[in-house]
Parts: sequence; C-alpha cells; structure tokens
Amino acid sequence: MARAHGTASEPGHVLRMSGIVKTFPGVRALDGVSMSVRPGEIHAICGENGAGKSTLMKVLSGVHPHGSYEGDIEFEGEPCAFKDIRASERRGIVIIHQELALIPQLSIAENIFLGNERTGGRGFISWSTTLSETERLLRRVGLTGERPQTKISALGVGKQQLVEIAKALAKRVRLLILDEPTAALNDEDSRQLLDLIRELRDQGISAILISHKLKEVLSVADSVTILRDGRTIETLPAEGLTEDRIIRGMVGRELDAYYPDRVPYEGEDAGQVALAVREWTVAHPADERRKSVDSVSFEVRRGEILGLAGLMGAGRTELAMSLFGRSWGRYEGGTVAVDGEEVSTRTVPEAVAHGLAYVTEDRKTYGLNLIDTISRNISLAGLPGMARRGVVDEHAETRIAERFRTSMNIKTPTVFEQVGRLSGGNQQKVVLSQWINTGPKVLILDEPTRGIDVGAKAEIYAVISALAAEGRAVVLISSELSELLGLCDRIATMAAGRLTGVLEREQASQEALMRLMTRTEEPVDSVVSAAGGGRGDEDGEARG
Repeated sequence: MARAHGTASEPGHVLRMSGIVKTFPGVRALDGVSMSVRPGEIHAICGENGAGKSTLMKVLSGVHPHGSYEGDIEFEGEPCAFKDIRASERRGIVIIHQELALIPQLSIAENIFLGNERTGGRGFISWSTTLSETERLLRRVGLTGERPQTKISALGVGKQQLVEIAKALAKRVRLLILDEPTAALNDEDSRQLLDLIRELRDQGISAILISHKLKEVLSVADSVTILRDGRTIETLPAEGLTEDRIIRGMVGRELDAYYPDRVPYEGEDAGQVALAVREWTVAHPADERRKSVDSVSFEVRRGEILGLAGLMGAGRTELAMSLFGRSWGRYEGGTVAVDGEEVSTRTVPEAVAHGLAYVTEDRKTYGLNLIDTISRNISLAGLPGMARRGVVDEHAETRIAERFRTSMNIKTPTVFEQVGRLSGGNQQKVVLSQWINTGPKVLILDEPTRGIDVGAKAEIYAVISALAAEGRAVVLISSELSELLGLCDRIATMAAGRLTGVLEREQASQEALMRLMTRTEEPVDSVVSAAGGGRGDEDGEARG
C-alpha cells in the first residue's frame, strides 16, 4: 500500500522534506517533492535519469543552498537552511557522490580527515591521533588489512568506496546519502558495501540510497520513494515489493518489451566478417612483462551483436581501448582487419577513418566535454565531415544535433544546453549520438548502460538493436550478464587478459558464462567445449 505523498507531516522522522521546488533555466527539476526518513532506516529513492533524485539530494546537502529552492527541510525536528555542504555536514548529513571525492596521491588517513583535521594543542596536525582514529575507522568499515599510510591510488574502487564511508563516519554522520554507491563495483564489493550499510543502520545511522540496481534496493532498503518527472509518485514499504512494481512507478507503464525483438540484417553483405582481430597482445603501460591483453582473436559480422563478458580486471576495456587507436597500454602484436582488409589503427583518427567507433565506459572523463553544448558534443567525433574550408558549418552541426535529439529522445529544451546539466541517461545518449554520427562499420560499446535507469536502458537497447538491423557490427561490453543474454547473438568471455570461450545465444546462460569467466588454466578449446559451446573456428570459436 502506497503511503501519502505528504509524509513530511508525520511524526517520528529524522528527516522531513516538504514541497521542494527547484528550477534551472528552462527546466523545473523538482516540482513539489516531499519525502521523509525514519530513524535507523535505509530509505531508497528510485526514478529514471532526470527524475530529480540527485537534485533533491543536492538540495538536502546544501550543494544547492537555501534560498535557491522553495520548500521546507527539517532534520531531527529542527528547520534547516544550509548555505553550503559544510553546513549540512556539521549537522551530520553526509553525501557520497557516484564520482568519489578522494585524492589518489594522498594516503587513506589524509583523505579521511581532509578538511576535518585532528589537531594538537598549538593547532598543528596530530598525526598520532590521525593514524589511530584512521585505524579505528578502517576496522569499523571492514578494511582491517589496509594501513592508514597507504595511498588511495593503490586501492581498488570497492575499497575506495569504503574509505568514503569511513570519511563520513569521521564527521559523526547521522544521515548518510549514497548516490549510486555500487555502480562501478563488482558483485563481491557490492555485497560487502551493502552489508556495511546494514550494519550502520543497526547502529542507528539512517541512510538514503539512490540506485538503479533494483535487486540491491530490495535487498537492503526498508522503504522506497519513487520520483518521476520531478514529482513524488509514491512511497512504499520494501517488504513484499517487486522490481516490476518499482519499474511501473518509475516509468508510468509496464516494460514488457525490455529487450527489443531482433530484426535480422538482410543486406547483400549479411554475415560478412566486418571486424577480424588476430593475436592481439598488449602489455600493461607500467609493466611490460604483464600482458593485459594476451593473444586475443575474435570476429564480428555485419548485423551481429557480439557480447564481451568478464570479471573486473579481465581485460575487456583494455582490449577495446587498445584496438581503438592504441589508446591504452603498450602494443606488442596482432592485426585488425575491417571488411577483410588489414588496416592500421595506431591512432584514433586512423581507427575512425577505417570505420571503428568506441563509446567509453567513462562518459564524463573520456566521452564528453561537460562544459560545452549538446550540439558541439554530438559533432565532435565527426567534425571533418561538416567542415567547409576548415571552418565548421554551424547550421549543419545544429541540424544533425536536432536530428539526434529527436531520434534518441534526448530530454532537453534545446541542443544548446550544456551537457553537464543533463541526467546520466541523456548524457549517454549524447555519447552514442556522437559516435553514430561518424557512420561506423563497427561500434564498440563499453558498459553503455552503466549508471542509468531502466527506462533509458530500454531506449538504448532499442538503439543497439536498430544499429545491428542496419548492418553495423556491434561489440557490447557489459558487466550485466542478463543484458548480454538479452541482446547478443554470441557472447565471448575473457579472464586474465585471454579469451576463454565464445557461446552462441542458444547455448549461453549465466552459469555457463560464469564458468568461462573464472577459468584461465585450461586451453580455450577445452573450456569452450566444457561449457557446451564452440562450433569450430569458422563459426566464431575463440582461438589463442
């Protein structure tokens, strides 16, 4: 049973937000949002990208200061008018953003107490106190094997996330806000983080969790508030709640056709090998003895979606980036052929000229210029094709951007909007548009739906399927096995830099894929046959 929207008037809540309205130029991001959190509760907020989740948390934490929004906030029974994030932290409200705010060159201890230093009698930093408190905090978050002096750069993403929580605990947090905390984590790190959040709840620390991973939401949350188009739709108890019920609230409809029906490509060159990679080998940039990509060979045909599965560190992104202009690592050997002709992809312009495109997994760092417009970002990879005498045709640039705004359903009032102001799902559509605009023969997609909501995922799945139906060859890298099983014609697996098998769609299952993703000691042929796959080299069996 859904609770009423006006929960902010109910007693017994540590947090009450009532009638929150926040506008940006041309956009009403929040339209009268109300929600509340009980003491010692994990309260999840779900909604599509652009629903207003992160904006609401920025209002709560003082990133958007009091006076820049309408509505009321009460915390522990007192009205709040936070002018900045430090003001909210002094009250015990700490937000951990999806992009971690740690400094890699500093130690764990220095990061935990940065801006919150432990000082001695004369105002100097007390390192003995700092180190002892860091050790206590690391024990509390389960990082007992790490030394306070260890640099952040030496930690994996999962441990860095735990350091962020330790940093929040150092500020005596009473309400912890986690924005997509497991988006970049593997399954084991995610489980460890969720267990810690449960432990903190049992210790009386309330939490707000924003996540698109609905299974995780249902496993850890006590209640769920659903936002849509900047409005509160409903607040539901998590007990008995299903993913389908949350999705229906998020998108306002059933998502029966989550994965689109595949339309086969029927061109004259259907089935022709578009991309053939042979014995591709790349060493780690900092250690040439370590093979990050080790003698990998595979093919992908026109009109085919080839999935690439592997655990974190398997070498999938390293393979993709090294193929695309040798953007990662030290090239040691191997060849690339496009449409049967061996080509050079030593630089990104060469790779693009031969029909390759790569959509990065890190759209904010490598995929977009966040301070530039949608129009400029979409045209960026294809500028040579819209220049006259060395000058970009701005009218053509705008026409192309408007075409993609419509066809990709990019939610924005104008293509002259700054990309950094878009939601994650809409930013991802801009990156896809940028590379589709180059007219690629082969499109490599690296985690194209990471950190976006189910509605935007369904739209991107439809785009991927349509690209294959047009005859493009698609290589899809994803950590979500269900995504690969729902979209791909074949799925290749990697482990420790090597290709360990290729399964046809009919043969593939999560169990079969996981066996291949975790076995590196056997030759590839025996691994493939052990999983029930492989039809011989001509039909795409992994080699090497």
